[in-house]
Amino acid sequence: MSSAGFDYDLFVIGAGSGGTRAARIAAGHGARVAVAEERFFGGTCVNIGCVPKKLMVMAADFAHAFEDARGFGWSVGERRHDWASLIANKDREIARLNGIYRDLLKNAGCTVFEARATILDPHTVLVGGERVRARVILVAAGGRPVRPDIEGAGHGIVSDDAFYLKARPRHVLVVGGGYIAVEFAGIFAGLGAAVTQLYRGTLFLRGFDDDIRTHLAEEMRASGIDLRFGSDVTRIEKRADGMLCAHLLGGATIDTDCVFFATGRVPNTAGLGLEAAGVRLDEKGAVIVDADQRSSVPSIYAVGDVTDQLNLTPIALAEGHALADTLFGGRPRRTSHENVATAIFSPPPAATVGFAEAEAAEQFGAVDVYVTRFKPMRHTLSGRARRSMMKLVVDQASQRVVGAHMVGEDAGEIMQGLAIAVNMGASKADFDRTIGIHPTAAEEFVTLRTRTRETRRVAAAAQ
Repeated sequence: MSSAGFDYDLFVIGAGSGGTRAARIAAGHGARVAVAEERFFGGTCVNIGCVPKKLMVMAADFAHAFEDARGFGWSVGERRHDWASLIANKDREIARLNGIYRDLLKNAGCTVFEARATILDPHTVLVGGERVRARVILVAAGGRPVRPDIEGAGHGIVSDDAFYLKARPRHVLVVGGGYIAVEFAGIFAGLGAAVTQLYRGTLFLRGFDDDIRTHLAEEMRASGIDLRFGSDVTRIEKRADGMLCAHLLGGATIDTDCVFFATGRVPNTAGLGLEAAGVRLDEKGAVIVDADQRSSVPSIYAVGDVTDQLNLTPIALAEGHALADTLFGGRPRRTSHENVATAIFSPPPAATVGFAEAEAAEQFGAVDVYVTRFKPMRHTLSGRARRSMMKLVVDQASQRVVGAHMVGEDAGEIMQGLAIAVNMGASKADFDRTIGIHPTAAEEFVTLRTRTRETRRVAAAAQ
């Protein structure tokens, strides 16, 4: 498609991870690029997601570190956490990163519109009262948290709000069972709040390996978090003294000063003009795309959370990069969603790559499962009742490691290295002949010798 008659080769809506990466790479390939961002540069991850959340997780971890230090001979005096200082320091760092993202785009030669953009037709965008024409439009508007449709839901907060609380709540009722709910339960508890977490299902973290789910639930309960499964909020009532009363299924109530809803996210597509332009959306409002990130309109593409496929920052980055290389760099390629490692920054953290045990059995017919649980070396002296869990799932026929899972300190750091091995197709024998680094927790992954169990496909077992 010729660029004649177009103001830009690429117009990007949203300057988050995926949009910024696509814009920069496309500009580097010589494309004329414009980017519109109406809120803040860096998107969810930098401003109200991964980065500030991890900073708050680190803050919460200090509470445990102070306690553990006594077992190693340290005398730890009076401790007090200043919530306002944490939020101010976090805000300063986020503002710095926000500016970096803006500068990255400008330094790459992109035209930047700090305004809302809407699509008028397959090649026309209205931005800041100006109509511009683009050969390709990329939607990278991300997602947003939603509150449940219950009476009084407006009295609660969502993850966006949690980063700007003026003071730490005394008690937090976390509603939800996904990784965001789990992580914020740990954050608030570590920083001194009493925490109750409700989830309507029988066990939280649906979609993760069952050993991760059960082990993490045990560890979180041991750390003092009140987990209640098979429970949910039906309405929220605000009392005259400012306290909230959460009414639960079955008639029970919980008094709290903060209800934190982590009950899902939706793609940020409302009001963008997508449907009027002919772009097909699914029932949640996500842009339906093919393997090349192309929507039902050939000139309109989408990457990241707005497609609601695998909502992780590194996926958005990879999709944006691949798209720019494909469209403007003469290097067509796609982003694989297989064997993507991910972590939950919970207390303790968990991480995973590849297939969960049940999924692997369905995929391969039969798998060998290796599991170990142990007290980390740190806690032999700290006295803290914390145990780690590590697990390998192996395709029985090929002996290829198809899943690795962990709950314990440094899980995310360890799993990143294992993800390389899993993606390369390493076998159990490859793991076995690798010499471990001693003494570390990570060496357990290469010293698992005794099979814990065999798991077979349910349909095959029934036959």
